[in-house]
Amino acid sequence: MSRKYKFYEKEGVYFVSFATVYWIVVFTRMEYMNIIVDSLSFCIKNKGMELFCWCLMPSHLHLIFRAQFENPSDLLRDFKKYVSKQLVNSIEENPQESGRDWLLWMFKRAGEKNSNVKGYQFWQQHNKPIWLYSPELTDQKLDYIHNNPVVSGFVLEPKDWKYSSAIDYCGGEGLLKLNLI
Repeated sequence: MSRKYKFYEKEGVYFVSFATVYWIVVFTRMEYMNIIVDSLSFCIKNKGMELFCWCLMPSHLHLIFRAQFENPSDLLRDFKKYVSKQLVNSIEENPQESGRDWLLWMFKRAGEKNSNVKGYQFWQQHNKPIWLYSPELTDQKLDYIHNNPVVSGFVLEPKDWKYSSAIDYCGGEGLLKLNLI
């Protein structure tokens, strides 16, 4: 893996993006999206995550964060592991999930192709962390994250995407407690 995709500055602020395996669209139901929100909230309150910016899209999640305990790799690993188990369980138990069999088959298929996984694999393994070492790079990533739902055609204004921090940067209050940049 390239040097630019590792956490070298453990105390740094990072932009990360991670997607579901095969870019499967999963985050279309409120209960699945709320698992992400609740898990991020837990990490903020209990795991030392300083969250500056976030956006949940149908198949991926963007974050700008810092690990207060200088353990960004561990923090994201634990987050992704916990969330994947919660989401797979929720999909398995959801009688309204019309795509349940296909989703579980795809997650199982991905897990079988990866020797590090036992059972289902929900997330792709890489996070592609980018250290935000300058205000210009930070602003670029902040704009990218908040405009993602607009570019995708889901909303006309970034602040209108509920599962994002854009509203916080417009003077409103979003779903998570943030540290604004």
